[in-house]
Amino acid sequence: MVVQDHLSQQRSAPVKRKKVIWTSFGTFLLVVVLPFALFAFFNFHTVQIKGKSMEPTFNSGERLLVTSAYWLVGDIKKNDIIVVNSPSGDSVIKRVYAVGGDTVDFFNAPESWDITQGEYRVPPGTYYIVGDNRPQSEDSRVFGPISRDRVLGKVIRLAPGFEKNPQAAAQNPE
Repeated sequence: MVVQDHLSQQRSAPVKRKKVIWTSFGTFLLVVVLPFALFAFFNFHTVQIKGKSMEPTFNSGERLLVTSAYWLVGDIKKNDIIVVNSPSGDSVIKRVYAVGGDTVDFFNAPESWDITQGEYRVPPGTYYIVGDNRPQSEDSRVFGPISRDRVLGKVIRLAPGFEKNPQAAAQNPE
């Protein structure tokens, strides 16, 4: 009897160890991986460039990584590239030319601005955005400054593995 009890205890030890390992792994997933995945899902996304308004910085077909976690990457400032909902409802990618309180030169002032009114000053809480390819860009010169609530996110870099449109790369090998 004593021998049998000892053998049955030895056989159940590996089962208990496996159970502890799986329980620890599950706890790790719930405590570390799940919150990180949820954070990434709600704060980061990719966008694809369509059009020529940001050439030569970005070409049509390139993908960009965008975040709305400004506390992580810094607040939006002059020269940042952002994604916004334009007044027409489209999502557009533009460069911040000026922020609230800054003045805009006459060449980049809104089309509706009368030069006799003097310098154009960007209203507080808004961003004045322009495309890098000015002749091809519909931006704040056309629709005026954009309020912060229209900003979808700040571009932080080209998305890994999606630097170029594969079709464009095949047509124009470097």
